[in-house]
Amino acid sequence: MSPGLRVSHLHKRYGSLAALTDVSLTLRRGEVLGLIGPNGAGKTTLLEGIAGVLPADSGSVAIDDRPIAGEARGSHLFYMPDGIAPWPAQTVGWALDFTLGFFGGDRARLPAVIARLQIAPLLTRRIGRLSKGERKRALLAIAMLTPQPILMADEPFDGLDLRQSREVGAALRDHASAGRTLFLSIHQIGDAMRVCDRFVLLSAGRVCGEGTVDELSALAQSRGETPHGLEEVVLALT
Repeated sequence: MSPGLRVSHLHKRYGSLAALTDVSLTLRRGEVLGLIGPNGAGKTTLLEGIAGVLPADSGSVAIDDRPIAGEARGSHLFYMPDGIAPWPAQTVGWALDFTLGFFGGDRARLPAVIARLQIAPLLTRRIGRLSKGERKRALLAIAMLTPQPILMADEPFDGLDLRQSREVGAALRDHASAGRTLFLSIHQIGDAMRVCDRFVLLSAGRVCGEGTVDELSALAQSRGETPHGLEEVVLALT
């Protein structure tokens, strides 16, 4: 697969704290790339830096091998943060309709997204009154209706129970299969294994590895580790 997005030597500091140090990675067109790392690794900072929400101190982001300034990235990618409740006084149905109108998404896809994420009972509910899991599914529906070719989401499984996580994971896989490129920050290793094609491991603001499970396992073995499965690979490399 050709590179859809390339991050090169991204740096971000907050005073004496290095939040991101020389971060480089490649998001290939049509794949689901998982961003994994411990708490405080810089995952949200990285997503915000790529999206242009948080200006980086240095480094570049290229889309289809063309450098794109932060303020211009919104036409190429959509970023769904974690822990937000947009338009809290409005209903989920209103938010979906607004999203389609504002971003120019495909309205014909609306019924399928509603059914796949099982949010029909939420359409008349106010966003500010939803539970954490209900709000997460509503936000994912908003994200899946946007037309940008790249979708980045911070913790898309947070707040979901086991059954919902599996259903949302399958929905995201189908969404990618239909032509969307996904970059997901995922805390739960099991969810990451079910959804992602490749992984970027981040620790203390640095990339510790990028590749498939087999490629990352080989990297860990080259350093004298004998990991079994992605969880042990992550522990070995981060």
